[in-house]
Amino acid sequence: MPRKRGRQTSSGRHTALDELFFSMSHMECLLWEGHYAQRLNSSAPIFLAAITQHLTAKVLELAGNEAQNSGQRHITPELVGMAVHHNALLSGSFGMTTISLVAPAQH
Repeated sequence: MPRKRGRQTSSGRHTALDELFFSMSHMECLLWEGHYAQRLNSSAPIFLAAITQHLTAKVLELAGNEAQNSGQRHITPELVGMAVHHNALLSGSFGMTTISLVAPAQH
């Protein structure tokens, strides 16, 4: 029997956010390919993965709250935009970012 991943919430359900992981090795490859620095500290990809994971989890949490408040069951790009817009810290950080309303092609 497969082991369940993630922690249980107070209602006893597992949350999808508990299974959100960003690969440190993938972040390292992105840093090297992007030529962001001639030298990289060995801890740079670790911090980048942790920050990316935290920001993504926060945006998804806020978008989930927006979905719940509007009576929707799914997070849409519009809800992500609303969540970012309604949060002072995120709106300042992502103020000039455009969130695409076009869904990526599924394979």
